[in-house]
Amino acid sequence: MEDEQLVGLADGDRLSSAAFSKLRWRCRRGLLENDLFIERFFNKHADELTVGQARGMYALMELADNDLLDVLLGRTPSHDVLQHPQVQALLPMLKV
Repeated sequence: MEDEQLVGLADGDRLSSAAFSKLRWRCRRGLLENDLFIERFFNKHADELTVGQARGMYALMELADNDLLDVLLGRTPSHDVLQHPQVQALLPMLKV
């Protein structure tokens, strides 16, 4: 479920601070391993996040914790969420 603040914005637009705060809150997970991936991503890319990247994160956050971990570890190469272009562009940033 995408944040209403992103509706009507282009993927390349910078993420507002309010939208970033909501995204960060939405990305809190129950598995520490997922939180480590996500926290490292935010620490590295927070100042440059785009609306498209936020949309990719929202799509990933729809996954159950174990499914998300499988995607982040590359153990699920054919999951439906991987078909979203925003997710495809975001995953390399999450895995670095």
